[in-house]
Amino acid sequence: IRILIFRILNHLGILLAHLTPSGTPSILIPFMVIIESISLIIRPLTLAIRLTANIIAGHLLLTLLGSSGININSLSTLSILIFTQILLLTLEIAVSLIQAYVFSILSTLYRRET
Repeated sequence: IRILIFRILNHLGILLAHLTPSGTPSILIPFMVIIESISLIIRPLTLAIRLTANIIAGHLLLTLLGSSGININSLSTLSILIFTQILLLTLEIAVSLIQAYVFSILSTLYRRET
């Protein structure tokens, strides 16, 4: 969002030129500007929501499995629970690495477009 505000304040003409594709009929230009403006505003928000949802989902799974360990009496069930948590933690680390990669790629693409 900071980059978008910087571009609006310093390079408004260039930004407006990117809001209308070349060859757009003049009657559609106001609608295209509105649609592209909404798209520019929503992109960082959807990226943040996706990252937040993935972080919350992983933590929620680990918390649910961890809280169920309080009521377990047998050692074999407890060892299965611990093994499952280790697998989920490994999965969460892998997902976080993928999310960092996707965030980097998408933020670079968004920066180039604005």
